Parts: sequence; structure tokens; C-alpha cells
Amino acid sequence: MYLLGIIEKAKIRKVVVYAIYILLLSSLQVSFPDAFGFMGQTADLMFVFVVLSGYFNGFWDGAVVGFICGLVRDVFSPPAVIGLDGEVRVTAFIGAFTLFAAGITGASFFTRRMHRNIPFSIVAVLFTTLCYKVGGYVLIYGWSILAGSAAGIYSPLTAIVYSFLPQLLLNTIAAVPLLLLIRFLGPVSFKSKTNDDEIIDDHGGGKWLGI
Repeated sequence: MYLLGIIEKAKIRKVVVYAIYILLLSSLQVSFPDAFGFMGQTADLMFVFVVLSGYFNGFWDGAVVGFICGLVRDVFSPPAVIGLDGEVRVTAFIGAFTLFAAGITGASFFTRRMHRNIPFSIVAVLFTTLCYKVGGYVLIYGWSILAGSAAGIYSPLTAIVYSFLPQLLLNTIAAVPLLLLIRFLGPVSFKSKTNDDEIIDDHGGGKWLGI
């Protein structure tokens, strides 16, 4: 009974804390985009939060939080693309897929032993951001060629200078306060390795989907 009580409290804490952070960060990002902008790019608070959640708290946290954050993004700011007929169309589930992938990438970036290392969490954010920007550029460029609208797309060098580098800088800056929040005021306490923490780890407390 004692073990079940500890695990249930840990699950409830995860759900509540994640819900608060998702609502707060999504509201900030949607309401005040210019406050986190530089050279036409905006710090992607939700993206960074998802990567760090996966990095510090494991695969399932990264996957579930990423999918939920992606759905929120799809509702509030779905990306639009030019269709093959030349009409602008709003897409669906791209945000959910993108942030789901970001979460599991963050969780898989290093071995489990490295997942509480703060300096390497910055590296995980940089790596995942770079993959996101490069992958997005390649897909948009290829689709624009098919749609006959590639003339408005940045050249690779211009994309690096005005898109990739500013986004890497902004996400790195955003990662510092977010990783401290996740580390010390997050869904899992890392302040001390207590006996309760060991019990939860030994019995798979990180697999919180079984609520």
C-alpha cells in the first residue's frame, strides 16, 4: 500500500505540473511572440520544453507531452502550405507529429545515465532544433518545387544565416530557464535521491501512461 501511494502521488504530480507548464508556455508563445523574437525567428518555448521533458524524464514523458503540445499548437497556430493547385491550405497534425518526434529524440539523445546532466541537455536542444530546422527546410523546399512556388524560398546559405542560427540561439537561451524549472520545479524531483525516488524508479514510476 505504501508503494502504491507513492507511485499514485508521483503520477498525479506529473499530470498537474505538466498541465500547468503546457498551458503557461503555449499561452506565452501564442500571446507574446514578438517578446521572444530575433531576426524574424521566435524562441520555440513548447519545442524546447518537450525536448527537455524527454531528456530529463524519459521516453514516455517526451512522447506524451510532445504529442499533447503538438495538438495545442495545431489548434492555435496550424501551419499553412501552398497546395499543388496554388491555393493556401491549413495543415493538420503536423505540430503533433513534429513535437512527438522532438520529445522522443530528446529522450533518446544520450544513455539513461546522461539524462540528469544539465550541460548535455543544452546539446540535446541544439541537436533537436537543428534536425527540426534542416528537416523542415528540405520538406518545404521540395514541396515548393512541386507546387511551383520555390522562388520565395531562402537559398541554403540564407536559410542558415537568417533562420537556422537565430533559431538555435533563441532556443538555447530559452532552454536555460526551462531546464532549471524542469529540474527543480518539474514533474519529477531531482533535488535529492530519496528512498521514495528509488522505489518509484525500481517499479517503473516513469511509465506514467498507466494512470
